[in-house]
Amino acid sequence: MPSTSSVAPSGQVALTHMGVIRVMGDDAAGFLQGQLTQDVAMLGLSEARLAAFCNAKGRMQASFVVFKRNPNDFLLVCSRDILPATLKRLSMFVMRAKAKLSDASDEFTLHGLTGEAVTSQGGDVSHVWSKTDTGTGAVTASLVVLPPVNGTARALWCAPAGTPTLVLPLMALSQWQWLSVRSGIAMITQPIFEAFVPQMLNYESVGGVNFKKGCYPGQEVVARSQFRGTLKRRAYIVHASAPLTAGQEVFHSTDAEQPCGLVSAAALAPDGGYDAIVSIQTAAAIDGSLTAVSASGPLLTLLPLPYPLLEDL
Repeated sequence: MPSTSSVAPSGQVALTHMGVIRVMGDDAAGFLQGQLTQDVAMLGLSEARLAAFCNAKGRMQASFVVFKRNPNDFLLVCSRDILPATLKRLSMFVMRAKAKLSDASDEFTLHGLTGEAVTSQGGDVSHVWSKTDTGTGAVTASLVVLPPVNGTARALWCAPAGTPTLVLPLMALSQWQWLSVRSGIAMITQPIFEAFVPQMLNYESVGGVNFKKGCYPGQEVVARSQFRGTLKRRAYIVHASAPLTAGQEVFHSTDAEQPCGLVSAAALAPDGGYDAIVSIQTAAAIDGSLTAVSASGPLLTLLPLPYPLLEDL
């Protein structure tokens, strides 16, 4: 098993697997406030937030890093493989709201920054989810500080297409994806579409759910899961010697027939093998053994989460 102290080098990588939904207009904030798990109405210009978009049953259809370029211009960064369908679903709720939604993936370039590259571009690593802007108007670039991993700073750099590339060392996308896994925060991709309520991926523990805001699709289910102490599935980080991929089933040694969870994100580990985020029944994490794909599949070893879990309220 690799050391939990492994870190990635300082550098940058193009996030080709991510895209951007843009929401503009006088009612942009109000519209998003009624759709996402996050309190968008209180979002400042120097902040970003993690948020989810759920169906009526509270199942996550998408997750985003959300921030705004100005009071009426919001960017939602999400996985490209769910972007077209997510844009279509969100657009169904616009109705008479003065909000225009579009796929702005070609309008912006997205890079992941790690280590000293974050501070070299003005990122305030002492404040997770802070946003720092450079430039003005249409050429403004934004740097969003993400939760660190093993002491390694991370940030999302979003700039208008055509902005000169940052002069920073390059790193492999696999290294960025591994850091994302080790952060314990899984973004929704097609293999796990509608598989989880937010708490099954620990979103309430990493700031992805605001329980004081108003209604949004699935809000009653999400709130009931939290306040009635009915949380029976959580996200954990695991390591395996064999390849893992999102959507694979996870089995516990006490039941070879029924899966106890799913792999929600996975990446090649720099020291060998694969690390993954799995959402499993909490009882399955206490004792016994875990495997992926089948009862005789790759053995999964639990690794520590980088954050504490919020207790049921």
